[in-house]
Formats: sequence, C-alpha cells, structure tokens
Amino acid sequence: MKVRITRLANGLTVATETMAHLESVVMGVWVRAGSRDETASEHGIAHLLEHMAFKGTKRRTARQIAEEIENVGGDLNAATSAETTSFYARVLKDDVALGIDILADILTHSVFDEAELEREKHVILQEIGAANDTPDDVVYDRFTEAAFRDQTIGRPILGTAKTVQSFRSDQIRAYLNKHYTGDRMLVVAAGAVDHDAFVRLVEERFGDVVDASNPAVASVPEARYSGGEYREKRDLMDAQVMIGFEGRAYQARDFYASQVLANILGGGMSSRLFQEVREKRGLCYSVYAFHWGFSDAGLFGVHAATGAEDLGELLPVIFEELARVADHIDVSEIDRSRAQTRAALLMAQESPAARASQIARQMLLFGRPVDNSELMDRLDAITPQRLTDLAGRLFFDTPLTVSAVGPIDPLLMADDMHKALSGVRPARAAAE
Repeated sequence: MKVRITRLANGLTVATETMAHLESVVMGVWVRAGSRDETASEHGIAHLLEHMAFKGTKRRTARQIAEEIENVGGDLNAATSAETTSFYARVLKDDVALGIDILADILTHSVFDEAELEREKHVILQEIGAANDTPDDVVYDRFTEAAFRDQTIGRPILGTAKTVQSFRSDQIRAYLNKHYTGDRMLVVAAGAVDHDAFVRLVEERFGDVVDASNPAVASVPEARYSGGEYREKRDLMDAQVMIGFEGRAYQARDFYASQVLANILGGGMSSRLFQEVREKRGLCYSVYAFHWGFSDAGLFGVHAATGAEDLGELLPVIFEELARVADHIDVSEIDRSRAQTRAALLMAQESPAARASQIARQMLLFGRPVDNSELMDRLDAITPQRLTDLAGRLFFDTPLTVSAVGPIDPLLMADDMHKALSGVRPARAAAE
C-alpha cells in the first residue's frame, strides 16, 4: 500500500491510500485550525462550527444530510482538537461520490440558520455542563490550563457558557472563511478508493474553497509550558489526580523517546506504574502515564484515580517510580514498547479509519506521510541511556503541573510535591 498525493490549484491537498481488499472507504477533511486558533471572544467557536456544519446547507436540511448518508449505510462524524478540526464519512466504495459531495456541501455551503444555531448552542451548553459534572473531564481540562497558563492551547475546547451563548451566525461564517482555506485543508481517503477518480471528485466539489492563504490569519503565539496547580474539593468516592511535566513537540528529537518512556512507565498492564502501584500495592484502581505532542510543545503526565484513604501513600510511590525510571531502564522494556508500537502500526493498516487519520496527522505535522519502516528506525535508535537521560530532564528539571479533583485533603501541595520529588532524584540525574 502506498500513499498518493495531489495538490490542487487552490492549494488544497488530496491524499489517498488504496486498500483494494476492502469494500468501504473512509474519507475526511482535516483543517489546520482548532481551539488554539481562537481569539478570546471566539473561545469555543471551532467546536460550535463543527456542530453547525451538519445543521443545513443551501441544498440540504439537517435531516436530509443525516438521511442521505444513512440511506446508503454510511455515517458522518467530526472532531475538534487544539490544533485541528476534522469532518469524515465512511461509506461503501460505490458511494464515494455521495460521501465527498456531502462533506463539501457542509463545509462550503452551510447556511448557519439562526434557529438551528440556538438549538445547537443549547446542546453544547448541556455538553459543557456534563463535562463539569464529570471529575475525570474536569481534571484533564484544568491540567492543561495549569500547564499552559493564560494561553489558548490550554483552554477547554468546548468554550464557556458565556462565550457559546454569545455567538452569532455571522461570527461562525467569518471564522470559517478566515481559517478554512486551501492551504490549511487536507482531504484524505483510505480503503477501496481510486486516487485519480477521487481527485476529480474533490476538484469538482471543493472548487469554492479559497485558493490562497488568508493574510488575516495571524500565527498563533508559541506555546510556553509554565506548570501550575489546580485543586478542587468535591464530595466524591474517589480522587482524580494528575501530575505533569514539560514534554516534547512532534518534531522535537525526543518526541518518540518520550512516547516510549510514557509506555514503559505507565502504558499498559506490564508497565511499571501499573505493576507497582495497582497490582503490588493496590493503591488505586487506575494509573497510567501519557505524552501529548503539539506542533511546538508537549506535555508528559501521570493520571491516577484512588480513594482518599490511599492518596497520602500514592504520590510518594509514583515519585519513586519516576526516580527509578530515570536511574535504570532495561533493554527488554524498550523491546516491549517497540513491539507494541509495531503491532499498533500494522493493526492500523487493517483499518481505513485509522489509516486516514494517521495519514492526515502526518501530512499536517510533517508535510508528508511517514512510512512505518521510518518510524521503526527511529524507535530502534532509542537506547536505555537516552531514555534515562530524558527522564532525568523531564521529571527533575521542569516545573511541576498538578491537577486534582475530589476528596483531596491528604494530597500534598505542589511545592511540597516538588520537594518530595527532588528528594528521590537519583544521583545520575542530579549529576547531569
């Protein structure tokens, strides 16, 4: 399987991967614009636009959009992140033209009807309320806010009740016209798709897309990891706790090493945190590590959920594991992480949805698809010494981020956590 790429006259890029053994196609439009691209008065508008795109066009009502795709057994969906927004459809191979026609219609001819807008704003207000009622959602949102204080990259994607209620149709249309230009859009398809035929469809349906970059779009400020603390007491059965450190951006040298480190530390049932904290000591019912990459920043974190009675003992044990991973990593642990990554890459090749998403992400980040063999070569270059050096820099040389929700009285304050973490710093990390 090989990714084919065509750039159209209006700057829009089309990428496909033919998976001839399949009967279906997943296609989507990825836009290099997300919540991070919003001004203060636009907070939440990228997500609202994602919703409103399905609420009627000049040719179709909201019901007709839903019925036409489901009449052929297909489905539509969309997602908003900090840096991108995506709209995608899955259909059988004979219905590719319908799928791309609907995607083009909702992105180039949406009417943003005021009555539909009021209904959808009400839906999103319910979504915001539900998120605020869900402790593990709150702890994640406040974690990124604390890590990137007073920056758009750290704001909740949904917006606030105040900003969402303030939006008008003309604001949504202005945001779309400003950011949804050919140079910022990518159309990807994977599955039983013919590249040349698909390109012709995209040329026909997306002809209204502006053919040049918009000078009104200012570059977003570079992200600055600050670290910080958020604590919220709630009368709950368990406490949600996150601790974090500055990570690495997608294109940074240590990005893949950070992913491997997170996997070794807390990426599965065989990981150090799961085995030590959950299996051996029974201090929590959930614990894992993660590394999030952005275009110019990263965030490394550990999340744990536990009862208040175990909270006082939990953090010191996690800190000890952070120190141990900065002191020694066995080759077998790296080999296990490589095997897991390789399996994930190969399994993704069996899913058109996974491949379309993977191709789009790589194209937006690197400007090209990245072959699996290249990814594995990068992983093969990672050594124990490189990982322990990285762990020492991540966990002991960057400000701490703490987010906690629930019965958190036994939890140390951030300054005390920093002292406790410094107290277990291994000698080798201190010397570097």
